[in-house]
Amino acid sequence: MSHFIRYNETSKTERENEMDSKTVVADKPHAVCIPSPLQSHIKAMLKFSKLLHRKGFHITFVNTEFNHQRFLKSGCPNSLDGLSDFQFKSIPDGLPPSDSNATQDLPSLADSIMKNFLAPFSEFLVKLNTATSNNPPVTCIISDGFMPFTVTAAQALNIPIVMLFTIPACSVMGLMQIRPLRDKGLTPLKDECYRINGYLDTVIDWIPGMRDIYLKDLPSYVRTTDLNDVSVKFAIDTLESAPKASGIVIHTFDALEQEVLDALSPMFPRVYAIGPLQLLLDHLPNDPLKSIGYSLWEEETECLRWLSTKASNSVVYVNFGSIVVMTPPQLTEFGWGLANSKHPFLWIIRPDLVEGESAIFSPEFMVETKERGLIAGWCPQEEVLNHPSIGGFLTHCGWNSIIESVCAGVPMLCWPFSGDQQMNCKYTCNEWGIGMEINNGANREEVAKVVRELMEGDMGKKMKKKSMEWKKLAEEATGPHGSSSINLNKLENEVLLSKC
Repeated sequence: MSHFIRYNETSKTERENEMDSKTVVADKPHAVCIPSPLQSHIKAMLKFSKLLHRKGFHITFVNTEFNHQRFLKSGCPNSLDGLSDFQFKSIPDGLPPSDSNATQDLPSLADSIMKNFLAPFSEFLVKLNTATSNNPPVTCIISDGFMPFTVTAAQALNIPIVMLFTIPACSVMGLMQIRPLRDKGLTPLKDECYRINGYLDTVIDWIPGMRDIYLKDLPSYVRTTDLNDVSVKFAIDTLESAPKASGIVIHTFDALEQEVLDALSPMFPRVYAIGPLQLLLDHLPNDPLKSIGYSLWEEETECLRWLSTKASNSVVYVNFGSIVVMTPPQLTEFGWGLANSKHPFLWIIRPDLVEGESAIFSPEFMVETKERGLIAGWCPQEEVLNHPSIGGFLTHCGWNSIIESVCAGVPMLCWPFSGDQQMNCKYTCNEWGIGMEINNGANREEVAKVVRELMEGDMGKKMKKKSMEWKKLAEEATGPHGSSSINLNKLENEVLLSKC
């Protein structure tokens, strides 16, 4: 009998604890975070989600089914095991099956985001809010800026929505010029020859907060010959939806882009510069989510051991990101440019980097670079950039790469490819003084020349000095009383915990 009484007493205590737990869960704000289904966007959104989690938010992180499986493959079957209040879920992307080791076709993805994502996402939100879901009610949505359908979903639930732009403020402003340029007759281009006849050198002197801008500096969507192109329509849809959000977050910091941020502020309900995200995370001790990584490809950490055999500031790190596709001749020219520079290099060549085939180098190239070069399929980029042997970064100018380079104090060689990358390059080289653009079609002579200038020349020394200055300012912005920390607190109080 005594045993029976003790058993019931325990059960009563457990029931009380369970009820207390449910009360705590119900009181938690619940943020549903949905990135654009691309590597760099997922990485930034996941970092932002971790910051909110440490502020007491219950997090539901929503990938596409395609990318959810890629994360499991690149890590391990339990690589997305978070905590009870940080869960990973997925929705379909509406696309046919494709190579699980390659980025999906971007125009098809953009078209599907516009046409196919709203219904499954809305259904998912309704399911999260059912009494049987064991989650607190959804109180806000954190959406990638390039997922415009989420504004409609948030309005249906009458909850705040924040659009996170994983590009800099200058590129957000650049994208907002598509319609004004069309109205002024500057885009679309009349035909393809306008790309090479000097027309792109047209000065654009009326953009708020910007100086010395040419048509060629603006995001690649303005260089279209067809405004009905799906990628252009997607960009327009994105920037027309963003002002309907409760606020926007830009992954930057005030000191880096103050003039452009000031010019953007009247265009949106609220604008918050919050970054660099990794430095904000670095201030959080004992991160329980640290083991959850960010990569859609398996990271090869052997390169870190190789870097440790090299002298300080001696290695050029080369990575063209997760989207750029090169032709075989371009690969060859970059390869021989690196070889002819005579400097050590670490080159990341992901499986789908080369158009239509695998990356193949001649035996002569392999012999020439055997002692100086290392090629890997993917790597932990932030660890690489912060390694003392890295002296420079040859990049496609994706924003994640640039902001990570700023955090590491590493100067850059810039080869922009598409999207916002040309604008990023313009600011990196001309406004911030931490990069040099590669010209002349990236032939081997040009590549070797700029690599040597970066690693040996006076320009390289000036860029390194400037890079260290920006690194210090980034650290100040993310300190306890820095602008990005203050802006994150403002976002929480002014938007995320408010009622629509």
